Amino acid sequence: MLSGISTLCFAASYSVALVLEATRLWFRSGVRGAVMLAFAAAGLLAHTLFLAYRAWTAEGPPLSSAFDWYLLGAWSVACVYLHASYANPGKSIGLFLLPLVLALIGLAQFAPKNPFPTHPATQVWGAIHGIFLLIGYVAVFLGFAAGLMYLAQSYRLKRKQLPTQGLRLPSLEWLEKVNHGMIVLSAVMVTAGFLAGILLNAISHRRQLDYVPWSDPVVLKLAGITAWLIAAALFSTLYRPAQRGRKVAYLTVASFLLLASLLLVSPLLDSEHQPREESGKIAAARFKLAVPPDGEGRP
Repeated sequence: MLSGISTLCFAASYSVALVLEATRLWFRSGVRGAVMLAFAAAGLLAHTLFLAYRAWTAEGPPLSSAFDWYLLGAWSVACVYLHASYANPGKSIGLFLLPLVLALIGLAQFAPKNPFPTHPATQVWGAIHGIFLLIGYVAVFLGFAAGLMYLAQSYRLKRKQLPTQGLRLPSLEWLEKVNHGMIVLSAVMVTAGFLAGILLNAISHRRQLDYVPWSDPVVLKLAGITAWLIAAALFSTLYRPAQRGRKVAYLTVASFLLLASLLLVSPLLDSEHQPREESGKIAAARFKLAVPPDGEGRP
């Protein structure tokens, strides 16, 4: 049963929810909100079951490929959308969040599905590295959505335009707090992920495992986005005017554009960080070596 769920199933549900969100711009409806949330919830349920099935049937470490990484990011943003829409009925939050969900699902279709190599010495730090980066990148996506909402709301208020029939957005004060919070969160998480990656690479080099040179394009890419996010967070925190107005929104939008451009070019880079093709038996054997049997220590 679960094997019949595909990415098309939940992508279609999210797409229907997005279309229903867009219809707010033209007409009102008393039942649209409930139907929209129902489609989004159905998509999230199918999304969750799909990831659970992939984790359960994985021959190696579960959810450890770039394909799974993008889908986990989309799942995280979908959870935020469902909660935000339920807590703020009538607000057009989905117009900014659901396109990000669909974009991440689309990127997953072009990402490799074979898992990254796993060794006993690097399993824990590899998981920490991936989780922190995932949280940090999702924070960048959410900050981008909040930044766009702030700029749209600011544009409308500056020109003393009345809200359109359906485009209702949160207050500028609330959006300012979200923007600043996402900048700081993304900087902390991506920095932690980058440091975990440095330690992971040092362990790999010392134990003669899959070592990635420091000049590798993916390493340089991650170093660049980390430096940018740290600078943006410091600027936003130490320079008080940057916490208010359009400056903080511009920072989140710029962070997203930089991250998106790097993610798009990553598959084209000749990097040793990319997962290598290996058979399922080899991946499973490595995973079994990394996890000793219950009640027994690893020799």
